[in-house]
Amino acid sequence: MIHNRIQRNPMTRGLTFWGQWALALVTVNGWLFALTLYQTGEIAPHYRVLAALTVLGSLPAYSLLQVYHKRHSYRAGLGRLLLGWLLTLSGLTSIGFLSKTSQLFSREIILVWAVTGYGLQVLLYLPLHGFCRHYYRQLHSQYNTLILGTDPLAVKLADQLASSEFPPLVGLIRANASPASGRDCPHRVVGHLHELRELIRIHQIRRVYITLPLTEAKQVEALYIDLLDANVDMVWVPDLGRMTTLNHCVSEMNGSPAIHLNESPLTSHPTAALSKTLLDRGLAALALLILSPLLLVIAVAVKLSSPGPVIFKQARHGWNGQIIQVWKFRSMRLHHDQQVRQAGREDPRITAIGRFIRRTSIDELPQLVNVLQGHMALVGPRPHAVAHNDYYTGKIRAYMARHRIKPGITGLAQISGCRGETETLDKMQRRVEIDLTYINNWSLWLDIKILCKTPFTLFSKDIY
Repeated sequence: MIHNRIQRNPMTRGLTFWGQWALALVTVNGWLFALTLYQTGEIAPHYRVLAALTVLGSLPAYSLLQVYHKRHSYRAGLGRLLLGWLLTLSGLTSIGFLSKTSQLFSREIILVWAVTGYGLQVLLYLPLHGFCRHYYRQLHSQYNTLILGTDPLAVKLADQLASSEFPPLVGLIRANASPASGRDCPHRVVGHLHELRELIRIHQIRRVYITLPLTEAKQVEALYIDLLDANVDMVWVPDLGRMTTLNHCVSEMNGSPAIHLNESPLTSHPTAALSKTLLDRGLAALALLILSPLLLVIAVAVKLSSPGPVIFKQARHGWNGQIIQVWKFRSMRLHHDQQVRQAGREDPRITAIGRFIRRTSIDELPQLVNVLQGHMALVGPRPHAVAHNDYYTGKIRAYMARHRIKPGITGLAQISGCRGETETLDKMQRRVEIDLTYINNWSLWLDIKILCKTPFTLFSKDIY
C-alpha cells in the first residue's frame, strides 16, 4: 500500500494519536478518581496505581490497534476503541489476579468505571475523529496530483488515489513518446513528459508521483533538478513489485533514505513483538488451564490406541530458521519410513483415534506448550518438517522468508483454505504467498481476527 503523507515528521504524524489518547486517558482516570472520591471519600493509593497501570497498558493496545487512525470509519474506529479498552481491562484484571490485590478494589466502582469509561471515550472520539478527518481532508484537497508514468505501477497508484477521499488526482502523464504508451490506461492521460511544466502551471499541481523504474534513476535526478523551482512535491515510487519484499518500508539514516527490503516486522518494532508475546503466552496459558481435562482424556486415548509415546516431537524450523521441537499428540502408529512423508487421505499409518484428533485439529493442542516455551506463536506460518523445507528451498521463490517470524499453531493460510497435504508445488507456492502476505501485513488486530476465524475452518474437507 502506498501511503499519502504530506508531513513526514514522525512526531507530527503521531500527534493525532497522542492527542486523542492522552485526552481519553485523562478523562477516564479523572472519572475513576471522581467515582472513588464519591464512594469512599478519598482516593486510596491502590486506585492511583490502577490509574497509572491503565495508562501504561492502554498505550501499546491502542497503538497497535491503530484506534485513532484518521482513515478509519466511525464504526471501525469505535470497534477498535472497544477492543483496545477490553484488552486494557483484561491486562489489569490479570495483574490484579496474579498480584492478589483485586480484593482491595470496590467491585461496584470498577464495574461502573469499566462500562462508563468506554462511553466517555466514545463521546470524546466522535467529535475529535470527525474534526481530524475534516482537517486532513481540507489539507489534502489543496494537493492536486499528477502521476508520471502509465505502467501497471502507475495505474495501481492511480487506483489507490482515486478510491481515497484525497488528494485530488488530475491524471497520468506518458513517460515516453511511444504512441502505444497509455493507450489501455483506465485513467485519464493528460499529456506527455515534455509538457510537465505547463501541466503543473495549468492544473496548479502540488505533487508529482514518479513511477519510473530503478533503471531510470538518472532521469529521475534530472527531473528533480529541473523542477526545483516549480514549487511541487516530487515523490519517487520505484517499482519493487518484481522483487519478493518482506515488510518493506523507507526510513532515514543520517539524512540518507534507506529502503528496507526484507525487515522482520516484529524485530523492527520491539513494542509490537512484546505485545504479540504477551497475547500469545497469556492466551496459551489460559487455554491450557481450560482444556486440561480434554488434554488428559486425549492423552489416555492415544496411549491405549497403539504402543508408543503420547506426545510426538518433530524437528522443524522455527524463528530465523532455528531448529525447534514441535509437540503434537501422536496420531500414527510407530513406523520407520526412510523419508518424511506428509500424511494423506486414507493414510494407513494413522490410528483410529489419530484420525479423529487430526480431523478436529486436537492433535495440535500440545503446541500450546511450545507457545509458552517461546518457540512458537498462536498465529504465524505453520512450521514444516525440516526435510520438507530442504525439498522446497530452491524450488519455491522466497520459501524460507516465511521463517522471519515465529511459526504459529494457526495462520492466515489455514483460514484461507490452504490446509492439508501440499502434494504439488503450486499448492505450496500458494501457501507461501499467503504466509508472506501475513508477515507483510501483520498486526495485533489481524492475529485476533485469525484466532476468531480458526474454529470455523476445523470442518474443512482438506484436514485428514
